[in-house]
Formats: sequence, structure tokens, C-alpha cells
Amino acid sequence: MTNAALFRSLHDPADPIVLVNAWDAASARVVAAAGARAVATTSAGVAWTLGMPDGDVLTRDAMLAHLRRVVAAVDVPVTADIESGFGASPDEVAETLRGVVAAGAVGVNLEDTVRGARPALREVADQVARVGAARAAAPDVYINARVDTYLRGAGDLEGTLERTLERARAYLDAGASGIFVPGVVDADTIGKLAAAIPAPLNILVEPGAPTVAELGELGVARVSLGSWVAEAAYAVARRAAEEAFTAGTYTSLDGALDYSELNRLMS
Repeated sequence: MTNAALFRSLHDPADPIVLVNAWDAASARVVAAAGARAVATTSAGVAWTLGMPDGDVLTRDAMLAHLRRVVAAVDVPVTADIESGFGASPDEVAETLRGVVAAGAVGVNLEDTVRGARPALREVADQVARVGAARAAAPDVYINARVDTYLRGAGDLEGTLERTLERARAYLDAGASGIFVPGVVDADTIGKLAAAIPAPLNILVEPGAPTVAELGELGVARVSLGSWVAEAAYAVARRAAEEAFTAGTYTSLDGALDYSELNRLMS
């Protein structure tokens, strides 16, 4: 079985795939060694480790160069967060997908937010064209179409649910493999989404969200930690710095991975 076929098969609510998103080759190896069945990148973590903000600021070439290092670091399938596709046109999105395939990744997240001073949802027809171009350029890649209605939308919950389902169905018709709906953690809404979307549903979790088992029971096939792990890692760095600079102590370093263990993982 190819990595692409394996990755696709892992999207099963009976045993949801859990993606502890990595941001570089080292974090990818740590996650893989802990038992990951696949590795996903986080666009925020990748941008931050390169000294850039998240949100379509990184260049395509920089993203692909970083992705190649992540893919080379692990033996499990890798899926890449490509933000809104690194291009203004569907043809440019297609070029990004060809680069992702060349880098060795087997999946992508493709979001429907237009960045700018006031980020907003892309018009459905425009995003459909972009998803279609991505599919034509990469027939075997798992396209996880991100629907940002709960992140960008306003209004009543029922209306947001309907807008989400409208977009999800349109993206699936255009060639998406699955649907990613960030910004939702309440069980009732998740259950409604899973029941109405005829494809694997991906949910972004956070502290306090339902457990993986509970999400599977609701019909979720894929669980992502997103940028949370990177954020937690940087929080440790800040706590350690503040403690050393003020109290002159080092208790924030308790629980650190052993130097020799990390060095072995990188060998």
C-alpha cells in the first residue's frame, strides 16, 4: 500500500487518526517516535520557526523546502498545511500541489480564508475552482478542505451550520477528500456536521475539547492539535527564560526530554 492510500485509509471514525502537528524535522521525529500513524505540519508553527508570522506570509518555496525536511525525517505519511494555497489563482494553487507531491507529502489542508487587513471567507465559486485545480494537479493527494465559517462567520449558529454544509458539499463536489472545520468544539454541532457531511470530518481540538474517543463516537474521522503543541513548546521557553532572569532558578526545565534520547531520535 502506498503512503497516500495508507493515509486515506486512516480516516475512520471507529479509530480516528490523531495528528499532533509538527513544525520542523525534530518535532516530526518526536511525534513519530511517540506512535503517530501520520505526521501533519502546522502552518503557524512552520512560519514561527522560520521567524515569520502565520497567515499567508511565508513564501511557497520556503514552505516546500521546510516540508521536504519534515518528509525526509519520518517514515510515516506526511500531510502539509498549505494555508490558502500560496497563490492568488487556481493555477498557482495547482503549482503548489505539484510542489507538495514532489516534496513527498500525501495530503494538504487548503483553507477558504482570504488574508488581508480584514480576513474574510473566499467566495464559494472561487474556492471551488481552487479545490478543483488542486485535485487536477495531484490526483492521489488527500485534500482536506478547510471551511472557516466558524472562525470568520457571524450570526446565528443554525445559519453558520448551513453555510458550513453548503461549502463542504461544494468542495467535495470539486474534488476534496475530506472536510476540516476549525473553531467548533461543542459536541452537538460536531455531531450535526459529521452526520451531514458525506466525507471524513476533521476537528481542531483545544484544551477542554471532547476526547478522541468521544469525537469518534460523534462521527469525527480526524483529530488535529494544530498549533497548540508549538504554542506550548514556546510557552516552556518563555517560562524558563522568565524564571532564570528573575528568580535565578530552573524548575521550568523539569520534565524535559533527555539529551541522549533526542540525539538518538535525530540519528
